[in-house]
Amino acid sequence: MNTVDYLRISLIDRCNFRCHYCMPEGSELDYILQQELLTHEELLTLLKEVFIPVGFKKFRLTGGEPLLRPGVVELVREIAALDQTEDLAMTTNAFLLAGMAQDLYNAGLRRINISLDSLNPDTFDKIIGNRGRSRWQQTWNGIQAAHRVGFDPLKLNIVVIPGVNDAEVLDLAALTLDRQWHIRFIEFMPIGNPELFSDRAWIPSEELRQQIRDRWGLLESNVRGNGPADVFQIPNALGTLGFISQMSECFCDRCNRMRLSADGWLRPCLLNETGQIDLKSALRSGVDLAQLRARVQQLLAIKPDINFKQRDSGTDGYYTRTMSQIGG
Repeated sequence: MNTVDYLRISLIDRCNFRCHYCMPEGSELDYILQQELLTHEELLTLLKEVFIPVGFKKFRLTGGEPLLRPGVVELVREIAALDQTEDLAMTTNAFLLAGMAQDLYNAGLRRINISLDSLNPDTFDKIIGNRGRSRWQQTWNGIQAAHRVGFDPLKLNIVVIPGVNDAEVLDLAALTLDRQWHIRFIEFMPIGNPELFSDRAWIPSEELRQQIRDRWGLLESNVRGNGPADVFQIPNALGTLGFISQMSECFCDRCNRMRLSADGWLRPCLLNETGQIDLKSALRSGVDLAQLRARVQQLLAIKPDINFKQRDSGTDGYYTRTMSQIGG
């Protein structure tokens, strides 16, 4: 198993979108109260005194929508300034990014992943649950701003939902032909959306690859990232295509990450809810930091047994938190 050195940090569970695969329409979400969120000071304490000492050195800021977190630019600056930080990235929906991209870059952020599930404004608005003014153009403006500022790599994440946006796979893949962008196709997961998932299920990544292969050809790429994507490239394209196949092609044995929720729960596996640790409550109750380090170290040791390797049975489970509440 890979060394686990990558922590996904949710800064907030709120989002300005209601994407159906993340915050299902009609579901009642109990948002975390402000006082229950990890404060910046608490998060930095956990990073410096718990996570970094046990081997974490790569960090990704997520949400909900992380750009909604007050003071996010300063938090980026403080994490980027830590001597042990080898990599700092962010996942955002880009709706607020146009006005913040330069400040985030100046603060030390260099890598950014942006969710863009459709190039069609109507389909995009349907996926994000928007019933008012279209949000596609402002999102696209955020992507363009990130490109101008110089984020490299700039990755676009697409959750492929059968019957919703799967007809756009070739159009989205074509974005890599003349741009040094990295497109990531993600299999639809059954977390917090049992009705939509049971109705639609997922499309195996190999089917998507075959579509692209039939159109342009497809080569394995020598580009490798910090995540679980299998990376390919259309011949002579400037960018790459990644496939995150958590449903059809188990990659648990090369998982290198854990997830910290906005309210301080450390989760060792996205698709398995066992083994979680409530670090915020322990921190606020005065538990010695050495004890917290030991508990996280123990969780690292048993992570291979917690990793969810039985993909078929993963389609029927009930998850107590939606994707937005977990942090993706």
